[in-house]
Amino acid sequence: MLAESVWVLESVYELTKTQLCVAISMLLEHRQLVLQDTDVVRLALDGYKASRGVGFTDCLAVEIARKNGHGPMGRFDRKLSKLAGAEAV
Repeated sequence: MLAESVWVLESVYELTKTQLCVAISMLLEHRQLVLQDTDVVRLALDGYKASRGVGFTDCLAVEIARKNGHGPMGRFDRKLSKLAGAEAV
């Protein structure tokens, strides 16, 4: 649901990267909302903030793979392959 929510905020509501980072941070800090694997989401958010041209959901996929011992994650996206935990196929 988080990936879908981010996609809607970005594509439908046209939030900027900065605005998306704020929104994700707000979700992480919300008192009554529970996100699965908040540690993974935080790492993905950090990777997203530091990256250029890589989407949050890609960063999230890399961090989920890393947490589950499935790395490096092979990707066709050259920009994404520059992230730690991903490599070009």
